[in-house]
Amino acid sequence: VTGKGMTPPQKTLFPPEKISMDWRQKRRPGAGLYNLGSTCYLNVILQCLTYTPPLANYLLSRQHSQFCDQQGFCMMCIMEDHVRKVLYSSATAIRPRAVIRDLKCKHFQVLQRVFLPSVKGELLTSFLVIGEFKPDIPGDAYEFLRCTLNAMHRACLSGSSDLDNSSQETSIIHEIFGGFLRSRVTCLSCKTVFDFFKVFLDVLLKIKGASSLTTALEDFVKPKEVDGKKYFKCSKCKKKVAASKVVTVHHAPRVLTVCLGRADHRSSRKLSQVVEYPEYLDLRPYMSDPAGEPILYSLYAVVVHTGHTCLGGHFFCYTKASNGQWYKMNDVSVDSCAIHTVLGQQAYLLFYAR
Repeated sequence: VTGKGMTPPQKTLFPPEKISMDWRQKRRPGAGLYNLGSTCYLNVILQCLTYTPPLANYLLSRQHSQFCDQQGFCMMCIMEDHVRKVLYSSATAIRPRAVIRDLKCKHFQVLQRVFLPSVKGELLTSFLVIGEFKPDIPGDAYEFLRCTLNAMHRACLSGSSDLDNSSQETSIIHEIFGGFLRSRVTCLSCKTVFDFFKVFLDVLLKIKGASSLTTALEDFVKPKEVDGKKYFKCSKCKKKVAASKVVTVHHAPRVLTVCLGRADHRSSRKLSQVVEYPEYLDLRPYMSDPAGEPILYSLYAVVVHTGHTCLGGHFFCYTKASNGQWYKMNDVSVDSCAIHTVLGQQAYLLFYAR
């Protein structure tokens, strides 16, 4: 077996032992968020990140802003202020103006290049408004999540020059959300096995034909043939060959973020079927070593999209507050609900914590 992509970091930016997975302070749920013109996709991500315990603990401690010397835009500082306002505000709802004001910043525009392929070219235009924000045009919650986490990660790297890639991946954002995927490719000609490792902050799952999260995960790790136009170039055979490929989770993240891909790339329609998901998830069956101890996760946030197409509609979310209670957060409204309501939704994004 030959491997590529997992080099030990030369420097650790944030010590993982300092991450607290449980809420340090327990309080009532915070404020709702005003919709400032088709900004529901932004509101749900801000709320889900606000109720991510290890991230909220870090942001509330103000560890970043105390030492931040970044001039101008800093997404970590913006999120620090936002989370404090939401959780400490006596108002029923606040306006996330600081986040919206800075969406035109180059930090967001750079991320336009890493957006997922559009649905027959139609979705890309609406996704790009995240980089040059237009409040009257809807955006996508998943793309905004990726955009925000990457902007926060880059803010953590400010002032740390000449870091190798592995060291960069030890930021607080990667320590919380980051894991490793292993792609094991086997040459069907000479049987040589090649391992490739890649960092991930979220997992995108195909759900067409899947009735549950577990069946979608089983399909994700199922061996697949690499042939046709995607022949694999074997370094031993010195030519392109047919191969098999198996993708597994090699290192499990502290927070697992899953996107249930509801865009049908063939028909440009939204996949609206119900995909069941559990309150508690064991990731062990989908790991590179499926025979070890269970790796247990607990659901703490769900993003829901309503509407018949992916180009419009509305986003709202469910989050588990520090008091252990679930709440439906629909822009300005914050209403308590039961877990069976949370588990009965047409989910788009799922957030699980170790």
